Amino acid sequence: MREVHTDIVIVGAGIAGLWMLNTLSKQGYDVLLLEAHSIGGGQSVKSQGIIHGGVKYALNGVLSQASDAIKDMPARWKKSLEGSGELDLRGVTTLSDAHYLWSQASLAAKITSFFAKKAMSGRVDAIDQADYPEIFAHPDFKGNLYKLNEIVLDVPSLLKVLSDKQRQRILQIDTAHCQWDKDLSGNITALSSLKEDIKITAQRFVFAAGQGNAAILEQLQISQPKMQLRPLHMAMVTHSTNLPIYAHCIGASSKPLVTITHHINSDGSFTWYYGGDIAETGMQRDNRQQIVAAQQLTAKILPWVKLENARWDTLQISRAEPKQSGLTRPDAAYCHSDKNYLVTWPTKLALTPDLADKVSDTFSRQQLKAKYRADLDITASIKPPPISAPAWGDAK
Repeated sequence: MREVHTDIVIVGAGIAGLWMLNTLSKQGYDVLLLEAHSIGGGQSVKSQGIIHGGVKYALNGVLSQASDAIKDMPARWKKSLEGSGELDLRGVTTLSDAHYLWSQASLAAKITSFFAKKAMSGRVDAIDQADYPEIFAHPDFKGNLYKLNEIVLDVPSLLKVLSDKQRQRILQIDTAHCQWDKDLSGNITALSSLKEDIKITAQRFVFAAGQGNAAILEQLQISQPKMQLRPLHMAMVTHSTNLPIYAHCIGASSKPLVTITHHINSDGSFTWYYGGDIAETGMQRDNRQQIVAAQQLTAKILPWVKLENARWDTLQISRAEPKQSGLTRPDAAYCHSDKNYLVTWPTKLALTPDLADKVSDTFSRQQLKAKYRADLDITASIKPPPISAPAWGDAK
């Protein structure tokens, strides 16, 4: 069996793992990233691509820990997209340079949006009607509209840019079916894959495989941390009406009724992707019921919109996170360090840079020094995983 020595092995080639790979490589570490299936094929490619600034976590007028933890993320991402940040993300497609928050005409909804604006000063801007996006410039729109300091990215292009410069260091190895070696102290010493006839040793192992972390931790007999899954039942409609929308619709509650993003498909069609409360409560509905619910909600909140050649579908996904009391949403990115391994979850796309900070800070505190240089002649025989296709590309 061929042996490869490296400083750090990251497991999971979602956006979190890819960001870590680029960040740690810039710091001088030798890093290999292992992925069982496809790049971004778990939660990443199913994301709406919104770089949140925390507004949707403060719709009750209170600045929560979640809204505070995430408030600086849009600025960090924008710098990288311009090529002047911690990573060079030039080449990533920005679908919208702003996300929007709109209320229906009801008094309760207007009060909710008023408190959101007061609480989120500097992150929410009122806009003149003359500057409304086309979809809200219709005379039948009677609600309030706010522009958020948030951007929306095309996730497949983000995956491509993050992986392109590191292709030699991304290997398709199913770590859930590898042999893991540990010493008597509980440190992981190596993983061996019979399929690839390779043994990889490293100073540190970072688990960033989202839902896949659970199977690896079970195989390694690591009991902490625990993982939770919070399910979503997303709706989507593919159509031929080029009417972009990137917005939260809010009612009287502290959660958006729906969050809709607009995506461009390779065949020239468009897909609206539905998150928010309709996706959370959608787990109580089967596919047909969820489609009907999305159709009815769309007719209620956007009655002037007629989507041509509309084809509806749904997608069930699970958000993998560190376990919380009552399955509540974590407020921040999560990094647990023990022995010579780290278990991580970004918890939100926007917090990916913050998670990379936590990993880097851990290695800095441990005074981890670069020691190895992996033999890429050996790893070149292992094919890199493909980039996952968008989930809505298969909408029927």
